[in-house]
Amino acid sequence: MNQPQRFITAPAVAFDLAAIQADFPILREPVRGGRLAYLDNGATTQKPEVVLQSLDGYYRHQNANVHRAVHDLAERATTAYEGARDRIAAFFKATREEIVFTRGTTEAINLVAYSFLEPRLQPGDEILLTGMEHHSNIVPWQLVAARRGAKVIAAPVTDSGEVDLAAWRALLSPRTKMVAIVQVSNTLGTINPVAEMIAEAHARGIPVLVDGAQAIAHLAVDVTTLDADFYACSAHKAYGPTGFGVLYAKREHLEAMTPWQGGGDMIRTVSFEGSTWNDVPYKFEAGTPDISGAIGFATALEFITRLGIDAIAAHEHRLLEEGTRRLGGIEGLRIIGTAPHKGAIISFVMDCAHPQDIGTILDQDGVAVRTGHHCTMPLMQRFNVPATVRASMAVYNDSTDLEQLERSLYKVRRLFA
Repeated sequence: MNQPQRFITAPAVAFDLAAIQADFPILREPVRGGRLAYLDNGATTQKPEVVLQSLDGYYRHQNANVHRAVHDLAERATTAYEGARDRIAAFFKATREEIVFTRGTTEAINLVAYSFLEPRLQPGDEILLTGMEHHSNIVPWQLVAARRGAKVIAAPVTDSGEVDLAAWRALLSPRTKMVAIVQVSNTLGTINPVAEMIAEAHARGIPVLVDGAQAIAHLAVDVTTLDADFYACSAHKAYGPTGFGVLYAKREHLEAMTPWQGGGDMIRTVSFEGSTWNDVPYKFEAGTPDISGAIGFATALEFITRLGIDAIAAHEHRLLEEGTRRLGGIEGLRIIGTAPHKGAIISFVMDCAHPQDIGTILDQDGVAVRTGHHCTMPLMQRFNVPATVRASMAVYNDSTDLEQLERSLYKVRRLFA
């Protein structure tokens, strides 16, 4: 069989926004009879041609189930699939044995909650979160805590939308059996000091999971330097396909963990008297995997690398500053989340209209945003709002998108004020 492909580490190309935008065919899709301003990237990003071609190429030329079979198509599929694992591992500066394929961030966190943490929990133990966590980084911990008589606690969030680090440190105790932190808030855009928080938790012998769903398309992520025990992310928020994600876990944890789901390639032997498990990471990958998802995600990560994460971050920061200026000039508009260190996410409310109504007007003008609680209901309660409008930016957004958003928000003001 051919050797697995390695991650492409070609030098970053010059940042050519027009060429980048041309690489995303959906951006040319007319909506409501006009131009699309896609500002819902926190929910899912659009896909570049290279990712679309990789998915199409797999189904046209490699489609077969992976592992075990000896026919040519199966060999092609297995080579591409396992090559994708190598490419993804290289992006995160991990080893291939530490990369578990999942359906996304949510499944990755559930896997850690049930397979790693639950067997270690005792009555009275605590799981420490923050007040800005996504529901996917709250509910799995609540479920296992309830089964074991443990409890979930959360550090408070300041008025600017930052974790109160002093309060967070005070909550670390001998009862803390897991810390789980979002790296970039999907609602506020706040970038948390996760490296510092991991070091403080580790000094007390506490393992840490990082929710990186909103980070990997915008920040450099080196799990070795970060020293997280677990890092969860989703492909579709980083220009890859939906329904696929990754759990990075330190190998010693994976070796000690029991399988979460059974069947398929996670076994070594099966008998009615008992079964034994495959090596890591395969013992956590039951059933036929999302083969094209792995290939598409690896391609998406190479797309990010080619553009250069620093260039992407600089471009998005410029958009954040411009968007904040534009929206800050609109009467009655209040931005929720003003941390000095944040990603390109602007959540806001207006005193004249409910977020749902705002989103409806924006949609009529071709502006795609997200409205609601963004799966962060505790955060909505913290800021005493029922919901927000969220404009979240990506590498292909530009000033025209922000101008279109601003113009439509002035329309909201005229209609409802």
